[in-house]
Parts: sequence; C-alpha cells; structure tokens
Amino acid sequence: MQKNDIVTVTIDDIGVSGEGIGKVNGYTLFIKDAVIGDVVEAKVMKAKKSYGYARLMNIITPSPDRVKAKCQFARKCGGCQVQEMSYEKQLEFKNRKIEGNLERIGGFSTELLEEVMEPIIGMDEPFYYRNKAQFPFGTDKEGNPVTGFYAGRTHDIIANTECALGVPVNREILEIILAFMREYRISSYDEKSGKGIMRHALIRFGFTTKEVMVCLVINAKKLPHGEELIEELVKIDGMTSISISSNMKNTNVIMGDSYEVLWGQGYITDYIGNIKYQISPLSFYQVNPVQTEKLYGLALEYAGLKGYETVWDLYCGIGTISLFLAQGAKRVYGVEIVPQAIDDARNNARINGIENAEFYVGKAEDVLPEYYNRYGQEHPGEKACADVIVVDPPRKGCEESLLKTMVEMEPEKIVYVSCDSATLARDLKYLCAAGYEIRKVRGVDQFPMSVHTETACLLSKLHSNKHIEA
Repeated sequence: MQKNDIVTVTIDDIGVSGEGIGKVNGYTLFIKDAVIGDVVEAKVMKAKKSYGYARLMNIITPSPDRVKAKCQFARKCGGCQVQEMSYEKQLEFKNRKIEGNLERIGGFSTELLEEVMEPIIGMDEPFYYRNKAQFPFGTDKEGNPVTGFYAGRTHDIIANTECALGVPVNREILEIILAFMREYRISSYDEKSGKGIMRHALIRFGFTTKEVMVCLVINAKKLPHGEELIEELVKIDGMTSISISSNMKNTNVIMGDSYEVLWGQGYITDYIGNIKYQISPLSFYQVNPVQTEKLYGLALEYAGLKGYETVWDLYCGIGTISLFLAQGAKRVYGVEIVPQAIDDARNNARINGIENAEFYVGKAEDVLPEYYNRYGQEHPGEKACADVIVVDPPRKGCEESLLKTMVEMEPEKIVYVSCDSATLARDLKYLCAAGYEIRKVRGVDQFPMSVHTETACLLSKLHSNKHIEA
C-alpha cells in the first residue's frame, strides 16, 4: 500500500478515536468518518508497514446503521466521533468494546463474560445531555469574536453556539457574550501571542434545579465593562452564579487557580437521586446527570449494603458516590487527591445531613496503604479491614500498590467503576489472580455520540463465607 492510493474498503470495526477500520488484502486502514458497515472509497494519506490512515473520499454503499448527523459540524468537531452511527449500533459497539477488552487484556473467557455481562444501559434521549460545557473564544478572518469547539486534534475553533450535546440555554448565553464583546471591543485571547482577554466561557446547568452558572476565564485581573455583561446575563431564566476566573498563564489548562463571584452565589445546586450537591466552577461533577444516577444506582445495587458495612470510596471526587453509599452503610471513607473536591465533599455531606461519611485528601495509592500500615502498628495483632471497597479511578486505572492494599484488606466485595475498559481489564486481571471473582459487569453510556463509555463491575472474594451467589 502506498501513499495516495485510492482503494475500496468495507468497514468492519471502529478504532479508539472513532475512526472506521477496514482491510484491503490484509492491510488495515483507519478511516475517519466511516461507519461500521459502510463500503467506502478512500485515499491513503499515511502508509506504515502493516497499517495506514486514509481519507474518506466517497461512500459507495452506506451502512444500514448510518444516520444523518444532527449537527452540521459533526465531522469537523472533536466533540462527537460517531454521530453518524445509529444510537443502537453505538450501544452495540460499546458493549462489544467492553467485552473485547476484558477478553483480550484481562484474559477472561467468552463463557464467563456471557454469564456475567449485563446489557449496556443507554439513554432514551442521547442528545442535549451535558450539564457542563467549556467554550473557547477566538477571532475570525474579519476580526470578529467567535466561540464554539475545537476541530478534532487542533486548536482551530469551529464557530458554533448550538451544540447538539449541550443544553439549549448555552446558545443564548454565548450570543449575549459575543454581542458584548463586539459592542465593547473585548478581544479574544490569542494562544500564540498571549494577548487578548476572553479565553473561555464555562457554563453549568442544574438538570433538576434549572440553575445556571457562567464563569468567564479571562487573561486579565478584571473584566472591562463587566457590569454591562452581568446586566444582560441576569435576564436569563435560572441564572444563579456569574463569576470570573483569571488565568494569565501560557497554558492549555482552561481554568485559573481561583474564581471571583461577580453576581449571585459561587455555586449552583443540583441533585443525583435524593442527594443534593453544591457545584462550584472548579468542582468535578459528572457531565451527564441522567446516566450518572443510573451508574451510581448500579454501584449501590452491586454494593448490596445492609447497614453494618464499612466502605472505602477511592477517587471520590466531591463525594458523589460516597454520599449515595452512606445512605446504606454504617461508615464510608472517601479519598480524593484534589483538596477543593474534598472541601466540596464535606460540605455536600453537611447540607444533606449525612454524618457517617469521612473524607481524606491525598492520592488513593498513598492514603489507603498508609492507613492500612498505621492501623496494624496501632493495633498489634489486628489489621484494617473493609466490607466493601468502591473505586472510580481516572482513565489510567489503579496503581498496583493500591490494588495490593485492597486485596490485603479483604473486602467481601469490590465495586469497580471505570471510564476506560482497557485499564479496567488490566486491573481485574490482577484482582482475580489475587482471590476475587467477577460476578457482574455492565456498561452505562455516559457519553452518547462519542466512543467512550463507563463500566461498573462487581467482584466477590472467593472462599468467603459470604461469597455472593449469582
């Protein structure tokens, strides 16, 4: 296969970034915007020894699962990778991805996976689900301010104020900000020169409370004519919090280190189930509240709490899962590396009247082993134990030192919530080699129109007199 070759390819799989995968005489090609089942004409753009990358030139025979994208910028934008694939096929692909990683990386048998895997939980409405969006600002060729999202793998802004994944109020807010910038000649930030004021707009929306937050990230200490902008933004129904975050560093990090409230309060409130959360501009909070309730409900179901248990929740964020678990456990200990998140977790426990949850700042892979070792020193002849351990790590999964301590604490159950089924499979392989058994696995589609999904897994300790029967 040579660069610039024109080939006909049948697409039979999807890559990790959403590109279609097909083979020509055994040679694998990755083709962006192609869908499983398509027969396409493609031009080879980069040829390696055994695989290459090609550009979609023409769809010869569209897949029966190909649909028209809701957003006109779906192919250009980096936010959606599979919007032109039917939602049913997206769910099938994600379920197969989880199963494939568990089999290939984890080494689990097809027979076991058929027994333990439950159908993926999808959405009734797989659009307009995001409660948070961060919009960068730039300048078009005519010198006008624009906002939207970055094109895939670039920092080129696609001017668009109406994202099909975000809430409708986003557009109203962005149009007000753009009009303000034009009227008062507020410049957009330029990454190359480091000049300009407006960097990003962070918008949060409470799905239950309908409260709205706007935080403007600026390359300045103060926002010129900020009072005039506030005057327009407060007219929006549900406006609750308007703030600025000063970020004058030459960095890809969006938010500054702190924020200043210009109007209203410094947070919005929302609910997951019957638990109330206060969410600041700097808070980590799941972006899909509809699916988050299903995911955390699944974690709670898998934990199977009876009221006597001690539970550790590792990578607890602002206490979202911890407070769910605290409703059914005797005691919950949450661990999170971000101090602000732990402050939020403690506050969220307080506003919900939850007194059986305790939170620690630090790396889970440091805090849990230190606690385990210290307990053994302070209680000779005894060791720290847990009835249930819940982990919800970042994409890289858990450190082996953490997995080792989890096994040493001998919980009856481990509930593993994962945003990357590849690292989940790796970690499950370790845990199952150390005396645990997979009992249930289920995907929850937190991110429709993308290739990403969440997975919840229940493990039971083997040779325990409280071993879980399926």
